[in-house]
Amino acid sequence: MDAAEETTEETAEHPDDAISRIVGRWRHERPDLDATPLLVVGRILRLAQVLDTNLRPPFAAAGLGNGDFDVLAALRRSGPPFAVRPMQLSRSLLVTTGAVTKRLDRLEAAGLVERRESADDGRGTLAHLTPAGRDVVDRLMGEHLANQRRLLAGLAPAEQDQLQQLLGVLTRSLE
Repeated sequence: MDAAEETTEETAEHPDDAISRIVGRWRHERPDLDATPLLVVGRILRLAQVLDTNLRPPFAAAGLGNGDFDVLAALRRSGPPFAVRPMQLSRSLLVTTGAVTKRLDRLEAAGLVERRESADDGRGTLAHLTPAGRDVVDRLMGEHLANQRRLLAGLAPAEQDQLQQLLGVLTRSLE
């Protein structure tokens, strides 16, 4: 079976899937192009939007802005004393140092994080999780994981395992 036949079967099997319809339209309009990569990349991008929409409400209800929970979670999983250099946060969160600074500013204003001079290096600062920040992240982490389990409930455990492995392979191949 060639890619065009696979695309036809995929489109026929999932007529309500927007990405399949898009691939089908490209097949009709430009049969010289193989649009099957959209079946993976397009769906990953669409899923990212759907997941973000479904994962954000508990954080917003807790007064956290976009990405704030990620900072709190990174500090919490760093272990005692729950302190990390902003540059380390930038690397672990895959965002710019400017984005980390904005997030830390918001979290510090909310009393969830504080910045202190590093005892090892007077020129550097560390972002510390406050007790209030630890309470927030500990409470939200349980909700967050339950929400993720709910979102994955349409897949059997073996399918979830296969998907996480395939996504891992794809991630490693692109990084």
